Amino acid sequence: MPEIYVYAVEGRDLDQKRALIQEITAATVKHFKVAPETVMVQIIESPRHNKAKGGVLFSERDAVKS
Repeated sequence: MPEIYVYAVEGRDLDQKRALIQEITAATVKHFKVAPETVMVQIIESPRHNKAKGGVLFSERDAVKS
């Protein structure tokens, strides 16, 4: 059973998550030659104040963009 974990900063809506999961599942089925029901995808979201890039929290990046 393939398991795929997606780590992301929070903020995507349910339709975006659903679409991503469907495409990841389809790619796994195609390339791993497995049935869709064996593919497990989990999205693990981090709050914007708990994740940083380049030493700057994502919550602070938003303030800089404004």
